[in-house]
Amino acid sequence: MTGIPVTAAGGGGDEDPIRFERLCRDLELARAALPGGYRAEIIGGRIVMSPWARGFHNRVLESLLAQLTPHVPPGQAARTTPGLFLFPRQSRVYGPDLHVADRTATPGTGFLLPGAALSLVAEQTSGATREADWTEKADVYGRAQVPVYLLLDMREATVTVFHDPTPGLGYRQRSGVTFGERVRVPEPFGFALDTAGWER
Repeated sequence: MTGIPVTAAGGGGDEDPIRFERLCRDLELARAALPGGYRAEIIGGRIVMSPWARGFHNRVLESLLAQLTPHVPPGQAARTTPGLFLFPRQSRVYGPDLHVADRTATPGTGFLLPGAALSLVAEQTSGATREADWTEKADVYGRAQVPVYLLLDMREATVTVFHDPTPGLGYRQRSGVTFGERVRVPEPFGFALDTAGWER
């Protein structure tokens, strides 16, 4: 899986609001020109294209979705369908591989869904996004107080659960296992995720 930088717009964490708005408009144009099976996100101050899960990666997501769905809180839904979520304070737009969000969430800014509607996100690492998944996304999701972040490192064959977020510090706790083992997904889900069969 590879990613293609499309637009550069500076770096760092907090972009100029006007520049970020312009970048969001560029993102909407990029989405219209995307080849099938690709997504575009704002990562690290630039628009990055990467393919949605395929093959083995998709089978892992299907297993995660099947186990997660019975534990989704009322009024929310778990999905692997494309959805772009806005984190305006951090000047970021992410399209997680899997997400759980409020069923009533509607775009608050153009085509973008509010990050505040999320209760869980899951990301599968790829060559283009692995570093950002471990660093930037963990920080942004934590500071935005998404309750649970599941990071599936496809290169290392591990799953890490980030939880207990705070606005100032991000996630305060995390636990991880190697594919083939069980790991606890905390409240509001509260179940043991079985990764048996996730080994390549």
